Amino acid sequence: MRDFTLSKYEELIEAIVSSEYKAMAVCDYLSSPDGRCIILRHDVDRAVDRNLAMARQEAEHGIRSTYYFRHVEDVFVPSAIEEIADLGHEVGFHYEVLDKAKGDKAKALDIFRTELEDLRRYAEVTTACMHGNPFATWSNRDLWKDHDYTDFGIVGEPYFSIDYSKVLYLTDTGRTWADRNIRVKDVLEVPDNELSLKYGSKIRSTDDVIGLVRSEEVKQLCILAHPNRWCDGMLGWTKELVMQNLKNVGKAGIIQYRKLTK
Repeated sequence: MRDFTLSKYEELIEAIVSSEYKAMAVCDYLSSPDGRCIILRHDVDRAVDRNLAMARQEAEHGIRSTYYFRHVEDVFVPSAIEEIADLGHEVGFHYEVLDKAKGDKAKALDIFRTELEDLRRYAEVTTACMHGNPFATWSNRDLWKDHDYTDFGIVGEPYFSIDYSKVLYLTDTGRTWADRNIRVKDVLEVPDNELSLKYGSKIRSTDDVIGLVRSEEVKQLCILAHPNRWCDGMLGWTKELVMQNLKNVGKAGIIQYRKLTK
């Protein structure tokens, strides 16, 4: 069976539901971080219809996860935001304000405040997660080096608020669960911790993720899936595969260039 289809994601959901793990949204984990659990997180980068399809799929299985919405025209769709919240999922803010402000932190804070208030018109929002544009100069998480997101009523940011030495982080960035050589911005503060070193090389496909869930070997996991990469239709699936592979070449070049210029 092809990977990165909703049918394959259904298998992952069923594995989670059949296990001893409790599926949790990010805000729920932050308020109750103990026990055997899987934090499910989604970045709504584009293709809102695919995000809705995944949100409905999870809701049918009684799973609550987090959907981080960008504030851009094709993604910031009030009806979609409200539906995902009505399905029982957490809605969060996927901010890219340093990119928009071209590195000006004062301006970025103003944009953050305005866009967050706009998102809160349609759903309760208590967590925010940076959007990582691999081709942008700035890293949006750097906004918090000298500012505090709690000033905006935000209780957590997944890159800062989760202890990944205890929670195994798995992401489909680049439309693969494996190759970190194409991860430009979606990296942890300390990427090579004991958990990632032990299990990272073993996870390459969704089947590998399913196998890990079924084994229940790891106490806590955080799974980031980008719904725009997951679809059953052959035309959409093939287009996503080709475009992501081309993008990955560019991202690999950026990483290599940065290594050479350090």
